[in-house]
Amino acid sequence: MADNGSGDSSITIGAGQARIEPDRYNPGSFALIVDGTPQSHVDLDDPTHLAFEYVRRIGHAIDLLPDGPVTALHLGAGALTLPRYVEATRPGSRQQVIELEKDLVDLVRSELPLPRGASLRIRYGDAREVMNKLPAGLHATVDLLVVDVFGGSRIPAHVTSLEFYTEASRFLAPGGFLIVNSADGAGLAFARGQASTLSTVFDHVAAVADPATMKGRRFGNVVLIASSSPLPTDVMPRIYSSDPLPAKVVAGRELRDFIAGAPVVTDATAVPSPEPSRSVFGAR
Repeated sequence: MADNGSGDSSITIGAGQARIEPDRYNPGSFALIVDGTPQSHVDLDDPTHLAFEYVRRIGHAIDLLPDGPVTALHLGAGALTLPRYVEATRPGSRQQVIELEKDLVDLVRSELPLPRGASLRIRYGDAREVMNKLPAGLHATVDLLVVDVFGGSRIPAHVTSLEFYTEASRFLAPGGFLIVNSADGAGLAFARGQASTLSTVFDHVAAVADPATMKGRRFGNVVLIASSSPLPTDVMPRIYSSDPLPAKVVAGRELRDFIAGAPVVTDATAVPSPEPSRSVFGAR
């Protein structure tokens, strides 16, 4: 582990150089920077403070689950921002995280310690491979499955396919949510393909993004929420429109129009997400 001279620690991982540095505008907060791009943000004093807009949108979705502890499975660790959020808002939750980069998690846990008593197990390896080796007893027990897997700044192809989402669906409890952080630019071909694929596996899917991203005017994150049970689409527009950076919710007929005949993605046709601009992951 190297010190860059300003008190920040850094390591080299597959995606490049990773370091944790203080947020100069928010005391007690820190950012995980990978290859020069902010990837995660953690407020140690208030884990419910989600600085990145797409992470807040995932947080809003988590809040839509019934009150109380949940069983959660996170594919992709980052700085463990969302597991901290779940622990803070739903104490007693049981959580597992799958992460490829053990050195990254070691850095995060060293520099940004987890709350005492948090029930969090971390498994290491490829997200899809490790998920498929989880105990069969987890099948149909997971209330929250978050897919936030990036290889550098792109989503790997093998966690975007019909086969992958079918495998993931086996873990969801009745009424559970699969939440996917997707990213796309002009035309939204990648995000529309993801919505089409999820709609093949799940009866109920919604897409959430800021209006400019949803219209394909700029590169950004599209959060996709899928479930075998009806989503609370009656309250979702109000919740997302009241965010500091309002987002549009697309579901039902609007989602079918959004998909617009985009083909279902399979293992044979899957490609990584497009390369983003460096501004995509900025905090707000």
